[in-house]
Amino acid sequence: MFHGETLDSVANVIAWFALIIAPIVLITVFLLVHILPEKVAHKRRHPQLGAIKCLCLLSLVFGGLLWPIAWLWAYSKPVLHKMAYGTDVDDSNSNNSAPASRNSKRRSEGRRNGNHPAWHLRVLRLARFL
Repeated sequence: MFHGETLDSVANVIAWFALIIAPIVLITVFLLVHILPEKVAHKRRHPQLGAIKCLCLLSLVFGGLLWPIAWLWAYSKPVLHKMAYGTDVDDSNSNNSAPASRNSKRRSEGRRNGNHPAWHLRVLRLARFL
C-alpha cells in the first residue's frame, strides 16, 4: 500500500497522533465523564450536591475508583434528608418566584430598617441544623 518516503510520512503522522492528540482527547473524555454525576445531581437538585462534587474530585485523584459511587449517589433519593427537612430536593439555589414565608418577610423588613440580628444568634440558628 505505502512504500518508501510515503510510508515514513504516514508513520510520522500516526506517531504524532498517538503521542500528542490521543492523550489530550483521552484526558478530556476522562474529565468529562467524571463530572457527569455532578451535572446529574445539579439537574435533579440533589441536596447533597456539595458532597457529590467532592466525591467526583476525589475520584479523579484515585483514578476513577470512586466514580461509580458518585454516579449512584447522584441518582439516589435522599430519604434521610426528606425525613429531616420535609423535601428531597435542594431549593437553596432555585430562582422560583414562590411567595416568601412570613418569617422571611419579617427578616427582610427588619434588615431594611437596619435591625440586623446579632452574629451569635445567627451562629445558634446555624448550629441547630448541624
